[in-house]
Amino acid sequence: MAELLSVGLDVGTTTSQMILSRLRTENKASAFSVPELSITDRQVIYRGPVRFTPLLNEQLVDANKLKELVAEDYRAAGITPEQVDTGAIIITGETSRKENAAAVLKSLSSFAGNFVVATAGPDLESILAARGAGATDYSSTTGERVLHMDIGGGTTNLCLIEDGHIIRTGCFNVGGRLLKRSPEGVVTYLSPVLRELTDIPTGQIPTHPQIAALTALLTQTLAQAAGLAPETGLLRLLETGEVQTPWQIPKQPLTISFSGGVTCCIEKDFPPNAFGDIGPELGQAIRTSPLFGGKTFLPEEAIRATVIGAGCHSVTLSGSTVYLREVSLPMQNLPVTVFSQEEQEDPNLSEKIRCVLTEEDRVLAFPGFSAPDHSRVRRLAERIAGSETPRPLYLCVQQDMAKALGQALALLLPGKPILCIDRVWLEEGSYLDIGAPVGPALPVVVKTLILSH
Repeated sequence: MAELLSVGLDVGTTTSQMILSRLRTENKASAFSVPELSITDRQVIYRGPVRFTPLLNEQLVDANKLKELVAEDYRAAGITPEQVDTGAIIITGETSRKENAAAVLKSLSSFAGNFVVATAGPDLESILAARGAGATDYSSTTGERVLHMDIGGGTTNLCLIEDGHIIRTGCFNVGGRLLKRSPEGVVTYLSPVLRELTDIPTGQIPTHPQIAALTALLTQTLAQAAGLAPETGLLRLLETGEVQTPWQIPKQPLTISFSGGVTCCIEKDFPPNAFGDIGPELGQAIRTSPLFGGKTFLPEEAIRATVIGAGCHSVTLSGSTVYLREVSLPMQNLPVTVFSQEEQEDPNLSEKIRCVLTEEDRVLAFPGFSAPDHSRVRRLAERIAGSETPRPLYLCVQQDMAKALGQALALLLPGKPILCIDRVWLEEGSYLDIGAPVGPALPVVVKTLILSH
């Protein structure tokens, strides 16, 4: 049994936080088989304080201050970046739309450690929050259909789960930080997404009815998304443009679970403007709505769900029979093209590969063969090599045959960079991050951007 040290860092609209986890890996294969490493246990060993995300202004994240906060967490945890094996940095909600978001992520990734993940869209964020909150485990244990809502400062991420399996994700512009107020109650910021919903002006103190009307509309949006209120144009108005497919209203009955900062305001009454936003009022509106009228599930660490998901649940391991040549790790955000069983046997496979590798590096995913002989592996390698692409070859096969396929390609393509991994299941529309080797395996993160029933 071996252990990995994993860090999760969530830079959100309202708050940022870091956790440190210990992941235990175990060889599940017999002594006479090829090693098969699996992550068998995940334990959070350090929880950093929840801090407001530092901003220079409404358009820019304060990268230097963020680095200082991460350095403080490392000192408090008693570790250095060099000790970290893997982890995830995700930037979420409205913060992901800041002008310097990409630069901040790159800076943090190089500063904090050689992380596998350096970004997350709303689909991955939805998945991490649902897993970190325990909603997927709850659904798996009870067999209940669960709709998980991660309600943050700028957005609410939805995740529909059936029998523990995530089948759909969505994202809406609903959050507590869409309107900010000074200590005196003066509106200092109103998100552009709210301008069609309210006439509250900046620079003035809004009335209680104005705030109540706004939070009622935001709550109604979530109720419509859950199928608990008649659908209106409000639902599509507040759906973010970052999702691949429009949200489909799920069937009833549902258990609704919650996480995110606003969830704390559902469970407990806070004074209005306690956090300089509308989080307390939004939480109270949700508590008295149909969303809270049926069966609900509240996690123990609602505000930390996403960062726990990032630090504990994002990383898995490839199979052990990998092949690498002239490839630098880690690699991030590689788009995936999936080929079917029929396509991998198609004599025209070379042309298809040439087409998909025209504009960018991609991972080519194949089902492989359950019991391949040398001739079948050689024929597949010849079809792949026949694409004659100048790009490196990054391959993933479901079956345990990566090393054999990689070696066959190496003989056909001397000097070409080749990475071939196996025992990883990929879907069309996914992105793959690959870390430095852990024993004979590689830590990987599959970021699935399209989830539909």
